[in-house]
Amino acid sequence: MISELIAYIFSFWITFNPVPAGYYRVVKVVDGDTIKVLINKKIETIRLVGVDTPETVDPRRVVGCYGKEASNFSKKTLSNQNVKLESDVLSGDRDKYKRLLRYVFLEDGQNFNQVLIEDGYGHEYTYKSMPYKYQEIFKKSEINARENSRGLWDPRACDKIN
Repeated sequence: MISELIAYIFSFWITFNPVPAGYYRVVKVVDGDTIKVLINKKIETIRLVGVDTPETVDPRRVVGCYGKEASNFSKKTLSNQNVKLESDVLSGDRDKYKRLLRYVFLEDGQNFNQVLIEDGYGHEYTYKSMPYKYQEIFKKSEINARENSRGLWDPRACDKIN
């Protein structure tokens, strides 16, 4: 009921702030690698494919080193923005939590999943050794981030408590 009301409110708001064809509005950033978008008047949870950021919202786990920074970067970059979503037949449509599995592209064409890895907010993530479309690019992006000590790969990144 509440999620339907929120979706209705966002649908109404979008009437006055239209989303370009082929794009979807980000209505919430859950954490660094999970967002909520409005798709056909329904709010869907999206899990970004091929990237894992340190944990910040799982009540069973401690907040991971650089998790708050990753979450804040995703919020700053994606909140109320229009994004394109791309599925990957190799990854499947949804995960075990019923989240859509997608690549997220910014309006400037950047693959946000890759940006997270390249800037050191997360690492390349291969689920159960299953290949995916951008796997090699993401692996190279992680190597680049590590070699340049960006984000969580900075030796001092975890010296302080987030």
